[in-house]
Amino acid sequence: MRLQGSAPGPDAPDPVALEVYRHLFAAVAEEMGAVLRRSACSANIKERRDYSCAVFDASGSMVAQGRNIPVHLGSMPASVAAAIAELRPGAGDLVILNDPFRGGTHLPDVTMVAPLVKPGDDAPSWYVASRAHHADMGGASPGSMPLARDLIQEGLVIPPVLWSRAGAPVAETRRLLLANVRTPEERLGDLAAQEASVRVGLARLAELMARRGAAEVAAYAGHLQARAERALRALLASLPDGVHSFGDVMEDDGLEGGPYAVQVQVQLRGDGVRLDFDGTAPAAPGGINAVPAIVRSAATYVFRSLLPPETPDNAGLHRPVEIAVPPGSLLDPPPGAAVAAGNVETSQRLVDVILGALAGALPGRVPAASQGTMNNLALGGVDPAHGRPFTYYETVAGGL
Repeated sequence: MRLQGSAPGPDAPDPVALEVYRHLFAAVAEEMGAVLRRSACSANIKERRDYSCAVFDASGSMVAQGRNIPVHLGSMPASVAAAIAELRPGAGDLVILNDPFRGGTHLPDVTMVAPLVKPGDDAPSWYVASRAHHADMGGASPGSMPLARDLIQEGLVIPPVLWSRAGAPVAETRRLLLANVRTPEERLGDLAAQEASVRVGLARLAELMARRGAAEVAAYAGHLQARAERALRALLASLPDGVHSFGDVMEDDGLEGGPYAVQVQVQLRGDGVRLDFDGTAPAAPGGINAVPAIVRSAATYVFRSLLPPETPDNAGLHRPVEIAVPPGSLLDPPPGAAVAAGNVETSQRLVDVILGALAGALPGRVPAASQGTMNNLALGGVDPAHGRPFTYYETVAGGL
């Protein structure tokens, strides 16, 4: 079977090797996730599996991801980009961050980024990242998802900082983080699990380069990104040009009522698409605001769901999709706005409205709206048996 009907040439990938590499890169991300799940302390990661892992090339573009949480994976590239731009991590460095305005989603989701620097090189050739939802990240209430009016009330905001430097723990970072959470031992254990997962990812990529050659591995990462882009462009080109609109609402923000409109116009032109969210409500006082990284996640999830299962999951899926979000709106709030529920509630509504608009172009292929909520339950207090704080976070399944 020839890829896109063409024979391999000097710069073209071998189609069999391309499929092998798709599985090799995905296996790295999947093994990272398995290590994180088995090593974590909290039920939130071990049982709910609220984590995601991915592999990135030297430029910070996603090459592969695990079968994890879509809202994590679509937004994680922006966190990796922030980590690279602000800290330029080198060999042995581990960066952590959770800032929603630097590619995060909400404060409980902490991302760890690690570079792979080959011996003799000055710059990384790969990056790996894991994101995990921590059961508490400080703030006004256990679980770090309170009815808040600003981000500071929701918890500890972490810009890109070094968790380890050249292989050695950064004690100051660890003391600061653990002093601002209710369950420091559990947080330290879950971050150790994230560290184990990224180190496994780095080891597997190093083994892959040793076995197949660094140049070939890097080349096939690019080929896989191009394959994903071609697949989505082919889908878009098969649809008639046109404009399709759909809208829905977030009923309230938990503080000052609503409803808050979420509106999209899907503009199909050739092999590209533009999603224009003009008409969406201004930012809300409460935490239902969603940052642009979440908008990108929702769009990527929708278009990926329309493609064949064998399509690679990587940065190529982002390239044909242009997104326009009104500044100051519910989907691009001002810095410091409360966002805890934007990740878990507004993200669901974003998927619903994008699918609703695409139903006009793909009748019979797009599902109706589902439950539209994650049913988040966060609780905590002091364990009377031991006199120590505890936190617990749960979601109740529903819909489709």
